[in-house]
Amino acid sequence: MIAVVQRVDRASVEVEDPPYRAEIAAGLLVLLGVEDGDTETEADRMTGRIARLRIFRDDEGRMNRSVTDVAGDVLVVSQFTLAADTARGNRPSFVRAAEPVRAEALYERVMDGLRNEHGITTAGGRFGAMMKVALINDGPVTIILRSGDSER
Repeated sequence: MIAVVQRVDRASVEVEDPPYRAEIAAGLLVLLGVEDGDTETEADRMTGRIARLRIFRDDEGRMNRSVTDVAGDVLVVSQFTLAADTARGNRPSFVRAAEPVRAEALYERVMDGLRNEHGITTAGGRFGAMMKVALINDGPVTIILRSGDSER
């Protein structure tokens, strides 16, 4: 599982057909890619890492607070292209991406965990849809999390 986490002043996602829009105020935009072989355990771990990631400024200006500490929102957008393999040629391969039914279940699990286990106001895109994502990156601060990375 791969998450590109961006600290934002605001973010939104739109789908044209059928019409849909979700937006958040200050918090995190998470682009989430689910890879073949990812499990519920990895989704739960990723959920905790997102909720606890200390990338918001404290009173002294240091990145020392999490999205929960600052009562921020989270917008999670599924993005299978994060699993792209670009090792050969110029056209990416997506064979590492999880099959859609499995990927959607784990994507929903991450969002549910942020809401229900961490109490974070969470919005999402539409799984599998063509989406337009807009954001005002704060910093800019962009962090890449991988489910195989160790926590220290």
